This record gives sequence, structure tokens and C-alpha cells, in this order.
Amino acid sequence: MSKIDELLVDVARLVESGQSNQMSLTVVTGGAVITGRLAPEAVWRQRVSEVLADSDRLAEFSAVFAAGGGQEPPTHLHFHMARILQGTVGIPETGGMYRVSIADISAWTMGDVTYSDH
Repeated sequence: MSKIDELLVDVARLVESGQSNQMSLTVVTGGAVITGRLAPEAVWRQRVSEVLADSDRLAEFSAVFAAGGGQEPPTHLHFHMARILQGTVGIPETGGMYRVSIADISAWTMGDVTYSDH
């Protein structure tokens, strides 16, 4: 986006306030469509840290995600239980965790876009 969408920043700010992790959003960024629920950055970082800590190969990266976060105003959206939509497929099927720069979002809508193979 050439000019950051202040409404989207306000949505991110409310999510960051920790009031809820139930906000579903779909964004277009770099030609990709990402859909899922937003989480506060601290919650997102903690969950990524836990997943990495449980990995035999990636545990050393866990500490990087456990520290930091919480910029004001928010500069990124933190998706959990999210999918990248490609045709009729959502990747990964079970949902993933994505960090998306608000400045790179070209379009967005409220809600989690569903997909179907029918």
C-alpha cells in the first residue's frame, strides 16, 4: 500500500490490546490471499516459540520468537489458524501462523474466506 490503511491499523491495535483473538480477516498481499484469525503479537510469538522448542532441528530458534514485539502503532498482522488460498486449496490444510506487514496489504475484508473442492 502506498498509504497505510488507518482503519486496518485500528483493527490491529484492538487485537493487540488483547481483548480477543476471534477477529477473522482476509488480506491480499504480494498476490497471495491469506485468511484466518488474528492474534496479538505476544500470543503469536509465544505459540511459534513453543512449536520451535518442540522441534529437534529448530529448537535453537525458539528464543528469537519468545522475545520482543508490541510496536505502537502495530506494523504487522499476526495470523493464527490461517491459510494461503490457492484455487480451491487452503495451504496448510490445518492452518498456519503468518506475519504480514500492514504496509504490504493491498486489499482486505472482514471474515475468514472459506474454500471448497466441490
